[in-house]
Amino acid sequence: MTKPIQVYLDEDDLERLEAFARGRGWTKSQAIRVAIRALTRPPADDPLLELAGDIDGLPVNLSEYFDRYLNETFVAAPPFKTRRRTKAVRR
Repeated sequence: MTKPIQVYLDEDDLERLEAFARGRGWTKSQAIRVAIRALTRPPADDPLLELAGDIDGLPVNLSEYFDRYLNETFVAAPPFKTRRRTKAVRR
């Protein structure tokens, strides 16, 4: 059974909530429920959070500069020659 709750938000928080919900096609109530569940879930229930600290030797600021570290360590080159695209011919 669901029960109603009343929450007062300032304009900035309300706009952020509405944008968040709109971007996912949710109602504001659905967005609030998801946020509450995510914030109150025990770490043992989240397999990604449970992995935290399992890898030694990572930089302490990895989460802040993840893209930078990824770009420094991973360089991808296509395994084949790329072909130039030709314009489609209309018939």
